[in-house]
Amino acid sequence: MFRRDIKSLDEILGKFLQENDLRSPLQQTHVIESWEQVAGPVVARYTEEKFIRNQTLFVKIMNPALRSDLSMMKTQLVNKLNAEAGGFVIADIRFY
Repeated sequence: MFRRDIKSLDEILGKFLQENDLRSPLQQTHVIESWEQVAGPVVARYTEEKFIRNQTLFVKIMNPALRSDLSMMKTQLVNKLNAEAGGFVIADIRFY
């Protein structure tokens, strides 16, 4: 008889993503998609564009007053977005 090495799908996918350097792009996509949930529906209404470059999330906010308020909440938003992604994905947020 032979012994089977049974692994969960989670283990197999995790290993595949890590070996092919795909974990980070997936986490970045998850951060961008979770913006509305983390920032809230009111902020999401005034958000036009979101993208990540060099561990910085760039978010285009159409309301200047809201942009100012969000700038003061950067640290909290970064922590919540990283927690949502399950790891350290972004280091900063820039509102423009």
